[in-house]
Amino acid sequence: MNITKDSAVTISYKVTTPQGKPLDAGNLAYLHGGYENIFPKVEAALEGQAAGFSTTLQLAVEDAFGGRDESLVRTIPKSEFPPGVKVGGQLQGVGNDGQPAVFNVVKIKGPEVHLDGNHPLAGQALVFSCKVTEVRAASAEEVAHRHVHGGHGHHH
Repeated sequence: MNITKDSAVTISYKVTTPQGKPLDAGNLAYLHGGYENIFPKVEAALEGQAAGFSTTLQLAVEDAFGGRDESLVRTIPKSEFPPGVKVGGQLQGVGNDGQPAVFNVVKIKGPEVHLDGNHPLAGQALVFSCKVTEVRAASAEEVAHRHVHGGHGHHH
């Protein structure tokens, strides 16, 4: 079966810096066809392909996690900081658009806590290598939910 809209696609992938430093690797199941479950440039490269297909793509900053948004960098008083959260942890907050957002705790310095709402790889070009390991028709429920269920997909 070839990858088309509403295909459930499973890939094994590896993400590195352009210099070859490993950043992430694993398996991912996503719903193909513009559901924003994977980078659009990767989805375009996989369109029409079948299990066994491999590719390596250079992703510019705008094709990956986008540029850094310095307005998502915040400093809060330690007195407002929940107990038990440490550097490397995450806090739920409100983004610039008023919607819930996740902030990474990047530094605790004296009475201040430094938070960053950017994705950790924002502002970086990436190399994305993947191999298609499975392609199947998505279920009606998966299409309705806009993501793949089970396996390496979403669990409810």
